Amino acid sequence: MVQRVYEGAHACPEISKLVVATDDERILNHVLEFGGQAEMTSPKHQSGTERCQEVAERYPDIDVVINIQGDEPLVNPSQLSQLISLFHHPTTEIGTLVTPFFAKEDIINPNRIKVILNHLEEALCFSRSPIPSGQYDSNLVPLKHLGLYGYRKKVLHEIAQLTPCEWEKSEGLEQLRWLYYGYKIQTGLTTIETPNIDTPQDVKKVLDLLP
Repeated sequence: MVQRVYEGAHACPEISKLVVATDDERILNHVLEFGGQAEMTSPKHQSGTERCQEVAERYPDIDVVINIQGDEPLVNPSQLSQLISLFHHPTTEIGTLVTPFFAKEDIINPNRIKVILNHLEEALCFSRSPIPSGQYDSNLVPLKHLGLYGYRKKVLHEIAQLTPCEWEKSEGLEQLRWLYYGYKIQTGLTTIETPNIDTPQDVKKVLDLLP
């Protein structure tokens, strides 16, 4: 799976440096075996954000850092190009991608993260629960969050130092910490759905989509 993620990211022309950040020597050795680049990080990290931040500090000339999680084997290079394009605007601090819900059952699946945007297409709220609640009549339709992030390097350094908040703990979603402390998350809408793997059942779904 890691190799598929790596190959998908490597096909994105806007990515100038691609590194697998890991604290597991098995992953490191596997990446090196298929010709990729990997670097070991501290085993004390609590999140992928902290792991990315450690590696990013080793590259002083990099301005934007993209975090591609290892459970995205169908990552599409055009998605990454779209994510990177969000940083053409100088005020973008953090970027991510969202997509419509193509499967109704995903709306009630706690492993599929729902997001509501403001009029500037910035994220207002993320939740594992269906949002809105449906208690009142509304045409508001939630979007599904994709597990891809981009950060200004300076912002990445800052958010990696933040203390977890109760809102984040209640949902198990690190991005709520960033919103809580006042950072803005710019989104880009894509119609390319790349299912990630959260449960063993997801593995079969992804395998069925592979060529």
